[in-house]
Amino acid sequence: MKFHSNPVDEHAEVPSADSGRLEAIIQPPTSSPSPSPSPSPSPSPSPSRDPALDRDTGNACYLVSVAERGASPVQIEAQLAELSGLVEAQGDKVVGSEHLRRDRPDPRTYLGSGSAAAIAERARAAGADLLVIDAELSPSQTRNLEDAAGLAISDREGVILNVFLRHARTRRARIQVEIAQLEYLRPRIRGVGLDMDQQAGGLMNARGPGETASELLARQLDGRLVELRRRQAKLERAGEIQRERRSSCARIALVGYTNAGKTSLMNALSAAELPVRDRPFETLDTTSRCLSRHGGEVILSDTVGFIRRLPDRLLASFESTLAEVREASLLALVVDLGDPEWPMHLETTEVQLARLGVDQRPRLTIYNKLDTLASPPDPEVLATHARGGPFMAVSASDPATVAELREALLAAARSDHRRSSAQVPYAEGELIAAIHARCRVLAAEALPDALALTFEGPALVVAEIERALAEVRA
Repeated sequence: MKFHSNPVDEHAEVPSADSGRLEAIIQPPTSSPSPSPSPSPSPSPSPSRDPALDRDTGNACYLVSVAERGASPVQIEAQLAELSGLVEAQGDKVVGSEHLRRDRPDPRTYLGSGSAAAIAERARAAGADLLVIDAELSPSQTRNLEDAAGLAISDREGVILNVFLRHARTRRARIQVEIAQLEYLRPRIRGVGLDMDQQAGGLMNARGPGETASELLARQLDGRLVELRRRQAKLERAGEIQRERRSSCARIALVGYTNAGKTSLMNALSAAELPVRDRPFETLDTTSRCLSRHGGEVILSDTVGFIRRLPDRLLASFESTLAEVREASLLALVVDLGDPEWPMHLETTEVQLARLGVDQRPRLTIYNKLDTLASPPDPEVLATHARGGPFMAVSASDPATVAELREALLAAARSDHRRSSAQVPYAEGELIAAIHARCRVLAAEALPDALALTFEGPALVVAEIERALAEVRA
């Protein structure tokens, strides 16, 4: 179980990676969020740090994909290819891989002791120093598998956490990822550092075990989590204020499987210049751009991508980031047509949207990377996977299809807008402020006893304001 993390100036309190020891990961909170110029603890690796953990060198990894007996060879190869992409995205290199078919996992070592020893022998022959299992292992399974294989073990969740930590750039993303990583580590510190346990304690020469190193680490970790959640709550409040200011705008969220081309479409649709790289989870923070101001402002947001078996703790940690998806009036589901597994990617996205409670939200399915296909896709197949909803096949590099998509998005985003007029008494200052905040005011006239407003906004918002006006008149 190894983690990769190099602290940077913006967030120097992110724990450094260890070389198999959690004591090096869990650090007491610093008194200042910014790095100190004094010669206090340096964030650079210690001399005992394994150089194989540095981003420039990376670990030599041997991948093991565990598939059900009914899985097809295409599905197995796709799983291994996805795991290989994640491992490379965390800065490691793949020296070999294989798949194992099991009806159900072994409760003790997941792979089975005999299979684990045989796989470890082949991994060592390939020059691997890290065994990566394409599954979520329990803490006990990880420890037992390390004992049986004689190699360091990393599971799928650990790899995804490393990728997230490597790609986190803003303060919010770093805090969210660190919370998820420490929650992952919390149940795995039992039994670590037993050689550091205190050997005596108590009064009147009463000797006892004292506080074990594991208990000390757990207490430090819990304190760190409390501090991180406090900072996260502060950032969430700031995000809520920003979203409230945009409540009068139609909002579109680009959602989909990781590496489906959402950021490329974002750049093409809004003339943004966001960095684009062909690797998973390149985008972790929600980025918003104005798509149009004519006829009502429309905001387009690029969101974090999904992946099959996305760990629950990551979805929970990115609650504030995914709030943009929950509050969007239209979901644009982006699908990479160039990937042979795109139907599974679309199904995974649907599952994650259901977990977020937005699976019934209006949507437009966007089949992206049309230019990578040798022949045009079958419209009936695309319509079937779009579940009868509207869909388009586009290429982010084709201005013509991007222009068509832009018009379709604008039309869909404004389809539920309607206009209303009302005379609001001056005494109802909160209601007047709500109309200005949540709707687009088209005209305003000051009357002796009230303010006459003509406004436009989403149908649900306008209906809510009209109900509030009716209560005022009553």
